[in-house]
Amino acid sequence: MASRKHLAAVKGAKVLMVGAGGIGCELLKTLALSGFQDIHIIDMDTIEVSNLNRQFLFRQSHVGQSKAKVAREAVLKFRPEISITSYHANVKDSDFNVDFFKQFNVVLNGLDNLDARRHVNRLCLGADVPLIESGTTGFLGQVTVHVKGRTECYECQPKPAPKTYPVCTITSTPSKFVHCIVWAKELLFAKLFGDKNQANDLNVRSSDGASSSKQAEDVFEHRDDEDIEQYGRRIYDHVFGYNIEQALSNEETWKNRNRPKPMYIRDVMLNELGQQNGSVEKNGAANEVYSVSAMASLGMKNPQDIWSLMENSRVFLEALKLFFMKRQKEIGNLTFDKDDQLAVEFVTAAANIRAASFGIPLHSLFEAKGIAGNIVHAVATTNAIIAGLIVIEAIKVLQNDTKNYRMTYCLEHPARKMLLMPVDPFEPNKSCYVCSETPLSLEINTHRTKLRDVVEKIVRATLGMGLPLIMHGSALLYEVGDDLDEDMVANYAANLDKVLSELPTPVTSGTMLTIEDFLQELSCKINIKHREEFDEEKEPDGMVLSGWTQAPAVAQDDKKSTANAGSSSSASSSMEPEKTDDIETTPGKKRKLSEVSESANPELSSVAGSSTRNPEKLELVDDDDDLVIFDNWDSVTDKKIKLQ
Repeated sequence: MASRKHLAAVKGAKVLMVGAGGIGCELLKTLALSGFQDIHIIDMDTIEVSNLNRQFLFRQSHVGQSKAKVAREAVLKFRPEISITSYHANVKDSDFNVDFFKQFNVVLNGLDNLDARRHVNRLCLGADVPLIESGTTGFLGQVTVHVKGRTECYECQPKPAPKTYPVCTITSTPSKFVHCIVWAKELLFAKLFGDKNQANDLNVRSSDGASSSKQAEDVFEHRDDEDIEQYGRRIYDHVFGYNIEQALSNEETWKNRNRPKPMYIRDVMLNELGQQNGSVEKNGAANEVYSVSAMASLGMKNPQDIWSLMENSRVFLEALKLFFMKRQKEIGNLTFDKDDQLAVEFVTAAANIRAASFGIPLHSLFEAKGIAGNIVHAVATTNAIIAGLIVIEAIKVLQNDTKNYRMTYCLEHPARKMLLMPVDPFEPNKSCYVCSETPLSLEINTHRTKLRDVVEKIVRATLGMGLPLIMHGSALLYEVGDDLDEDMVANYAANLDKVLSELPTPVTSGTMLTIEDFLQELSCKINIKHREEFDEEKEPDGMVLSGWTQAPAVAQDDKKSTANAGSSSSASSSMEPEKTDDIETTPGKKRKLSEVSESANPELSSVAGSSTRNPEKLELVDDDDDLVIFDNWDSVTDKKIKLQ
């Protein structure tokens, strides 16, 4: 039975949830059923069809509506007495500043991208509010506790770029080629050639020729009396033209984004229509199915060529025609196979056409094939488990029960008969530039590098600052903000195009720059070191940032057991964390996950031996949505998790 202290802590708490997706739906439900009375939710996304299989607060009728608002309404139906405040907004908006965060007792993250996680981490540090982080990838999950001055912050260990992409981004606002690949493979290919009964975000209905009393016809359905080439052009116009125009009608979406360009076949292939795109035999032997090729039919030979928009359009139409003419019996049961030449050609062409529409660089078939082969989906049960663990840790934080804080890892395969592995929180990393204010070091050629390169590649991309200010002593070199006058804006813009050594206050070797972000209330210092030459292959940016390192390994006491973990053993401090495929578990002071010994689990032991095969870490990032890309798929599927 819950104690009075427990109940008082829960009922009196004001909680902020960031994210109302896969983890968020489960979390909001669990908070409400656990007695929390005052909950605030921030989420900028709208509901997609593909969310419905696991984000259980949403229904078909909610598609297109705000996740935060619908989640609030759904929970209030069974907990009408509690207060839930929703914000359909970006957590990085200026309204959600440090002062806003100070009103909460704890912040719970269920985000789907690294940039937003870092931003929330900094706001929590500035507001001195505890943060509970979480993430899931398939059957793997983690919950971590971050309390200023007591545990490491979210950024105490350098994070690799995540391999997760939200469905809302893929369907509505792609910004990377991988988004287009996922759209072409998981949505368009599946819709045209896969199970017709599967829910799909491309399941847009056309009202053409439909009476008001009848259900509109599915535009993706091939009509019996329709020529296959006419069908291909109709599909092309619908997904690359009509759907883009529909997306453009939502002005709010494009306020701060580049607007995509609708693509219609008549505009792309003015001189091509009506011409036969190669000869096609009606039948082929069953063992020749995978050798059917639109490229071969069109006389295109090199898979490493980057096709033009017209060439991609020709391949798209030809591949679709070949599927219907030579593989019609398979349609309705097809799933993407990276060894299926025609499927790869179709997905590559479709992804490139979509990329062209959104101003994203095109890629070759060879490159596209490598990306398309590495996708895995989210698991609803993992989200539910992680949400429960978040609430457990939130209650401990509210009770100030510091000795019982735990970081918990959800495993796919048992380790010492456990699927949930709790460890003590890690202490702050003294070299962390975010929470320990340790100076960083930047090696750079001060005579060739422009300030713009430092701002874009270091300050924004690496340090994650949205509204940066750069100072050399008392001299301001760069600043952004709405309150700047025109002369200041022009002056800072001019500075961007100057090399560092030619700035009004020259930046040379030994210069100490101060970088600040007022929205995040973050400040750090960078010591500049001049360097003449860089390795173009290993250091393509022509600059090297250092000083932000993982905490050094610390030997563990063999006699001290891991709390709640069953037994004890010595730490494997000789492992090199930067060369492993792990779940954010780098050795350092009190890094007790390393006490899971190799002898306790032979499978985990064998993973350690395979670390050289995949030098990148696997960042666990929800969720939100369900598409996770791995650079080294074989090493992930061979051994599911690495515990150091």
